[in-house]
Amino acid sequence: MASPSTRPKAGEGPPEVLSSMEKQELRARVEEVGLVPVIRTSSAEDARFAVEEVSRAGIPIIELTMTVPGALDVIRDLVKKVPGVILGAGTVLDADTARRCIDAGAQFISSPALDVPTVQYVAGLPNIIMMAGAMTPTEVVAAWKAGSDFVKIFPASLIGGDNFIRALHRPFPEIPLIAGGGVTQQNAAYYLLGGACALSVGKELIPRESMLLHKPDRIRELTRRFATIVRSTRARMAESQTQAEQFR
Repeated sequence: MASPSTRPKAGEGPPEVLSSMEKQELRARVEEVGLVPVIRTSSAEDARFAVEEVSRAGIPIIELTMTVPGALDVIRDLVKKVPGVILGAGTVLDADTARRCIDAGAQFISSPALDVPTVQYVAGLPNIIMMAGAMTPTEVVAAWKAGSDFVKIFPASLIGGDNFIRALHRPFPEIPLIAGGGVTQQNAAYYLLGGACALSVGKELIPRESMLLHKPDRIRELTRRFATIVRSTRARMAESQTQAEQFR
């Protein structure tokens, strides 16, 4: 089996698992935005509200978890109402659920844990990407070898935070890691500096009180704050890289 450094790229490998430009573009978009808001609400109505407000704040990538009541119907509805958003399904635990989410219109599948059959199923689709959950180095490599486009380290805050992301990034620099679970405004930059290519953010971006009271301004403000953190941190990283190259 291929090592992380020799994993087949688009245009290589057997035809049944080739990645089309659509898959490449989705990967690129996730890395460009660097933020994946996670919608986990107690009602379908709240989920629709949250997705619409996050998208209005300028983030075009949103994950809706399968724990939302009637999640498949919500995805199906929102795909029509907010066509400019890359809408994905989260907390997907098996391939059959992934298939039903994709049939409803989901463009990416995300999971909190590693299920290899699910990863392999999504890897064979030309226009859907996978964000497989993992905790250990072994799971990270297994997810990548199975074909996951990103590997989501979850729950990041409970297993070492940004130091754990940094420790994983050093031996696996080619594996795109997403930090998820406990990402806040206070630690978001550190995850990026540690090597995460994107952040998966839930309740810190969609607070419970904002949902209960339907406060659109609060959700939009938090969305913009996280987006600003991503942009400013990446700008600092690019500047540091430029300075380091000048002294070589």
